[in-house]
Amino acid sequence: MNISFLLNGETVDLAEVSPTTTLLDWLRLDRGLCGTKEGCNEGDCGACTVMVQDAAGLRAMNACILFLPQLHGKAVRTVEGIRADDGGLHPVQQAMVDHHGSQCGFCTPGFIASMATAHANGAMDFNDRLAGNLCRCTGYAPIIRAAEAAAKTPAPTWITGDLAAVTAAASDEAAPALPGSSDALAALLEKDPDTRIIAGGTDVGLWVTKQLRDLGPVAFLHRCEDLRQIEVTDDSIRIGAAVTIEELRAVIFAHHPDFAEMLRRFGSAQVRAAATVGGNIANGSPIGDSPPALIALNAKLHLRKGDKRRTIPLEKFFLDYGKQDREPGEFVEALSIPRQPDRLAVYKISKRFDQDISALCGAFNITVEDGKVTDARIAFGGMAGIPKRAHHVEAALIGETWGAEAIAQAWTAWEKDYAPLSDMRASANYRLEVARNLLTRYYLEDLGARTRVLEVQP
Repeated sequence: MNISFLLNGETVDLAEVSPTTTLLDWLRLDRGLCGTKEGCNEGDCGACTVMVQDAAGLRAMNACILFLPQLHGKAVRTVEGIRADDGGLHPVQQAMVDHHGSQCGFCTPGFIASMATAHANGAMDFNDRLAGNLCRCTGYAPIIRAAEAAAKTPAPTWITGDLAAVTAAASDEAAPALPGSSDALAALLEKDPDTRIIAGGTDVGLWVTKQLRDLGPVAFLHRCEDLRQIEVTDDSIRIGAAVTIEELRAVIFAHHPDFAEMLRRFGSAQVRAAATVGGNIANGSPIGDSPPALIALNAKLHLRKGDKRRTIPLEKFFLDYGKQDREPGEFVEALSIPRQPDRLAVYKISKRFDQDISALCGAFNITVEDGKVTDARIAFGGMAGIPKRAHHVEAALIGETWGAEAIAQAWTAWEKDYAPLSDMRASANYRLEVARNLLTRYYLEDLGARTRVLEVQP
């Protein structure tokens, strides 16, 4: 596979690239750019963070689970390329020196890349921007102080030059594994239905770095612009399969802010910049965080095989653990959410607030009219082998007066809907008890109680 991208301001043309070579390995082993570190090699620690830019903007991303073909037509800056052409330090680098933000220095290059990206984008939510960068010796206080100090300085001008070069380098001529549209992808999958689809790679990347799997033939979706669109109409919100979690978060906030808040905890800024909505659904994980909320919102899934398309309720897509309603050569094209009054609350329960896999994730969308429950859609991840609705609980609530008695009446219905497993994240009893309690929490929040960690004040 032949690819071309910009690295630290210089064009790189690569021929016969292995599609599953990660950017991190290539930087360190082939280019000798060892500033970008390997820590966890699974997108958690942020030591490998680099800056990636294309027409959609500038993002911090994890090089350890970023495959080289995903960079075609883009610009990359490593820590070596963040300083000025004359060797002068970038404002965030100087601020880290001034505020003693580095001790052993292993994590520092990743912090610099994340901070420089936030600096260029004018982002001031540093706790969120740096949640995907771990430091175990300096402590975060001096790093945050450095980010705050750097924010007062202007962004370097080289960003404009990178964007112009990326725009000029973007070409329609690419390998078949880099389809430029959903039509090209459909044709590719019809010819070879066993092709592995890679969108963000935040899940598949670990198959390579941790499991050392051979993925076989692959196709990357980042050039399929028609799969990266969000269309909001009077009736629905249609979300392309290759829309990133961060892009969805920005749009969905105006319609269902609690969903957007959960997506903030979906993963780090680096993960949200890569992970896609379609990927989070298509991998069929029982602990994927977006399906419960989407099921509670009555989302429809749009599937395509060749020129044939079909639409199914999202909840029907998940058949059993590791099994989805998707034929060979068929792919997720989009999903759509009907426009509706916002009654959605989403609760992600995990041991860590940031960057943790859910023990369970519950979504509640309950309609109350004249004091009575007229409709209810409740869905959970982490409570079964698939993301699953609580049909018996819903039935126990509908028609009842909204309150503590209705919630108590539904108490035994939970066991009819879910028989969760015990594992390293939580016991079965814990999961069931928390799910029950979350319905009470939803009711209390409906009355105006403040139950969120970041809302409760001493």
